[in-house]
Amino acid sequence: MTGPPDWLRAAREQWHWRGHQRPPFADVPAAGQISVWDFPRPPQLAPDTCEVVVQWGELEVARTRRAIRVLETGHPPSFYLPWADVARHLLQPAEGSSFCEWKGPARYWSLVHGGESLVGVAWSYPEPLAGAETLADCVAFYPAELHCTVDGAMVKSQPGGFYGGWITPDLAGPFKGAPGSAGW
Repeated sequence: MTGPPDWLRAAREQWHWRGHQRPPFADVPAAGQISVWDFPRPPQLAPDTCEVVVQWGELEVARTRRAIRVLETGHPPSFYLPWADVARHLLQPAEGSSFCEWKGPARYWSLVHGGESLVGVAWSYPEPLAGAETLADCVAFYPAELHCTVDGAMVKSQPGGFYGGWITPDLAGPFKGAPGSAGW
């Protein structure tokens, strides 16, 4: 059996921090917190039974206790929600694409209701790479313009405009996406 192609292997090998040791710039977790620098690379896809709620104004977009929480070194978790627990009629395909060396090609989604829209506010991996197959029937949301909670805790968005991690009070950073974090 062959491994991934050379270009994909090279993309995966570029990361110095892999969750084995915290970098010297990592924040020390307070009592009850976990460090995102203890998360692994490649990322761990962990089933999560916390109640995850996504709201857009008064509209409930999603509610689930069946999320997949993706834990990756230096990132707050991204929560992937089963399409079955999402008001799918509110989502329409958006332009653009990206590629994750661990999860594969991403497709983007916009929320649309009446005359309102949030363009590119969600993404999915309909044809994920090996090891990320559980994400095939899920969608994740950027929390910046939405009201998102995990077991009632309000979510803050990951810094920067690209990453979609959800920052909750139980996490210690710093988090990838902040200025100067491109090489993490």
